[in-house]
Amino acid sequence: MWNKKQRMKAPRSFRFKVIFISIICLVIPATITLFIYNYLTKDTLKNQALANANRELTIANEYVEKLLRDMMYIVNFIQLDAEMNTILKGVDKSKPESDSDYKRYIDESKINRTIENITLVGEKAYVTIILKNGKSYTNYSYYEFDPSNLVTKDWFKQLNKLQGYESAWIASQPTMINSEQRNNPYQISVGRTLRDENLKIYGYVLVTIMENKVNQVFEKLHGSEEMMILDSSNHIISHQEDSKIGDLFQYSDQLVKINSSNIFQISNRNYLIAEHNISFVGWKLVSIIPYKQAVNQINEIFNKVFIVHVLSFTIFLLLMTYLLRTITKPMVYLGTIAEAVKRGNLSIRSRLRSYDEVGRLSESFNHMLDRVNEMIEEIKFTQERKRKAELAMLQAQINPHFLFNVLNSIRMKVLVKGDKDSAEMISSLSKLLRMTIDKNKEIVTFREEVQIISDYINIMNMRQKEKINVEIQVDEVSYSERFPRFILQPIIENSIIHGLNQGAGTIIVKSELAENQWVIKIEDNGLGMDMETLSLLRSRLNQSNGIEQGNHENNKGFSSLGLSNVYERMFITFGRSFQMDIQSSPGVGTKVILTIQKGGNADVQSNAS
Repeated sequence: MWNKKQRMKAPRSFRFKVIFISIICLVIPATITLFIYNYLTKDTLKNQALANANRELTIANEYVEKLLRDMMYIVNFIQLDAEMNTILKGVDKSKPESDSDYKRYIDESKINRTIENITLVGEKAYVTIILKNGKSYTNYSYYEFDPSNLVTKDWFKQLNKLQGYESAWIASQPTMINSEQRNNPYQISVGRTLRDENLKIYGYVLVTIMENKVNQVFEKLHGSEEMMILDSSNHIISHQEDSKIGDLFQYSDQLVKINSSNIFQISNRNYLIAEHNISFVGWKLVSIIPYKQAVNQINEIFNKVFIVHVLSFTIFLLLMTYLLRTITKPMVYLGTIAEAVKRGNLSIRSRLRSYDEVGRLSESFNHMLDRVNEMIEEIKFTQERKRKAELAMLQAQINPHFLFNVLNSIRMKVLVKGDKDSAEMISSLSKLLRMTIDKNKEIVTFREEVQIISDYINIMNMRQKEKINVEIQVDEVSYSERFPRFILQPIIENSIIHGLNQGAGTIIVKSELAENQWVIKIEDNGLGMDMETLSLLRSRLNQSNGIEQGNHENNKGFSSLGLSNVYERMFITFGRSFQMDIQSSPGVGTKVILTIQKGGNADVQSNAS
């Protein structure tokens, strides 16, 4: 019991204090904010979304019903107008030769004028009157469409089944008017029969509007909802996308009941679907809208929650800032000590004494400074001994410049005696030796790299009985490019030893610097390789990590660097902008292709500088 009380009285750790205070200051306002948010937005979100969807759908329904009522008005007028019906009945019963031309002209003019007058108001509608005797009247020219073709349509047969004043609504069909087909691929029509006193059909009236007049109503509505008209079998009659007209509505199972709305998921996202019946047609208007975008009233609630959140957060932030400043004050003091040490004052020490992590950190900081001072003294002593050893070693070394001067003197004496070949060989050896010893010159110009291989070939030709011919085909632009040294020499060495088998032959070095890339090719007319050997060599290059793998057959001659080492050095220098390819055929020769993208070349120049 006593031990438990002692542990409770013991000082808490610095981490515990910070975590505990942070939790207090963050959990309280978060809990209050969440409670208020849940209280204010309990059912508002869903109700607001449903109300908005139904309101938009009601507005759209009024527009659509107005368009369809205008069509019905035209049909009713033609069927009920006494004068027009008298003329139409007379035309249907009379024979063409029984009427005078003047009377037929007067009757047709009255009918055409009446059709024009009743279609002046509202959206443009196409009216077609077809009599049983084949006579027809339209407000469009026969060039646009021949009305006699209507009787061949499957839906036209439905008109004969109508009774009295019943109407037949024809869902979206391909547009029949030629001038409308390009911009309006579909049309919507309503048809009715014309009957005499004996209820016998003597003609038909058809009113047609373009389907896009309906979907224009959808475009005028604000929001991102997808709105459409469906027929009784849930096939799409009108839609903003013409390609969907005629398709079966894929979310038909979500239409639960008439004039209702419902929330469902598509690809883990909530959508709101609303339905509204068009009263006198048998069709229905449907809209689909993302649930989040259907909410407007939530903005007002969010503002209230935001204000409460800001106030509570501000209060608790001030409280947390005060408490954290009190607790972290020792850390600030340690920071001041660290800044003094950074300026070079290694004699300063921390005077903090506490039992938490800050106190242990202060003690460790003092021990570290003591250890640093000890190590500085040890390093001074070690460096002094090292300088003495280096001085003794330098005194025992031969100056490389002395060696180059001696070789140059030997070359001049050999040249005086007339042995130009030996003098040239000594000159080439001196250049190669100078380039090899110079460790600070890792990047050279391509001209210097070409000179290195020229000197190397000169030396090899002195050693071999049969001479090797080297052709240099380098454009002037490539000569000034920066390039890692001793890259071409190992490739030339492989061509001499393995390709030409240390015999006579030709090695061609090509270089072309285009706008986007730099291509270097080294090819010989030696023995070449079969596909198995070539594939093995390529796989070794792909697996290379800067160390030659497999057989070390290349480790002879002037340089011990192999092709894998060449590839690794180039990749380190140029990165992924460098590519290396080897092509070979038995009896034809081998070609090594180095490709450097222009960006890689810029990189090596910046590295060289």
